[in-house]
Amino acid sequence: MRTLAVLGAGSLVVAGMLAGCAPKPAPAQPPALEPFLIDQDFPDPDIMETNDGYVAFATNTRGVNVQFATSDDLDGWDVSLQDALPQLPDWASVGRTWAPDVSALPGGGFIMYFVAAHNESNRQCIGAATSPTATGPFSAVGGDPLVCTLDEGGSIDPSVFSENDGTRYLVWKNDGNCCSMETWIQLTPLSPDGTQLAGPAVKLFQQTEEWEGQLVEAPVLVKHEDTYLMFYSANDYAGEDYAVGVASAPALTGPYVKQPEPFLSTESSDRRYLGPGGQDILHTSEGDRIFFHGWDELVMYRGLHSLPLEWKDDVPSVRLP
Repeated sequence: MRTLAVLGAGSLVVAGMLAGCAPKPAPAQPPALEPFLIDQDFPDPDIMETNDGYVAFATNTRGVNVQFATSDDLDGWDVSLQDALPQLPDWASVGRTWAPDVSALPGGGFIMYFVAAHNESNRQCIGAATSPTATGPFSAVGGDPLVCTLDEGGSIDPSVFSENDGTRYLVWKNDGNCCSMETWIQLTPLSPDGTQLAGPAVKLFQQTEEWEGQLVEAPVLVKHEDTYLMFYSANDYAGEDYAVGVASAPALTGPYVKQPEPFLSTESSDRRYLGPGGQDILHTSEGDRIFFHGWDELVMYRGLHSLPLEWKDDVPSVRLP
């Protein structure tokens, strides 16, 4: 009996060893990154429709203050070698010209809001420039920045919103995270020609959610039916934690209530997009689209992406590939 017991134990050991040699299933691989519409550094995109097609603008690259690209169908893009803002105003220095926003003016022509480094303070401020054509060249307006809240860390990420009656507003962010200050999404009324401020700024919201990290920025305001929706970016732009959020309000000045989780993130896209952000919303005859930048696999540059934007009542969602 003792011998049988020993043989039985040995058999179990051998069986266990054989089982351990069985191949393990390979771990599931995440989907590959979605291909870029513009496969080069083209961050903080702003998209607009013109009579001649579509134009996309982006943050500076080497030797160009404001990049732009053109398209007939929103899928194929031609990046221009020209500079939409070849000459910065005297108050600005070259090298940090960010997040342009271009829109048509009611009386004709176009206006661009851009961010540039303020010479005296070395903080970022918002300027305005105009052009008779959508692709420029744009010429800066006035001798000073349009918005330059130096006591709040500076001002960045401008975006225009027009009410149904034509009243124009500038949505922007004070750059408090540059200097251990509070960071707020703010709203300021504009003059009809867009070149001057028409009233004081109203603070709408700041970072409150864990996923937002230390900041909220890149605001884009749209109106769907009677609801105001603010799309914004949050967290550290330089990696995978950057993401897009949405807050909604019954009135222009709020109160804005945030969706508790990111609207679009690395995780929610199943890693199809890395650190999505810097978004813009475009209304087209075939439906709304959200454009945004995302990192390449090596986190070296941010290319252009786009997704259909869908609505259920006043709640937006994206349709992933």
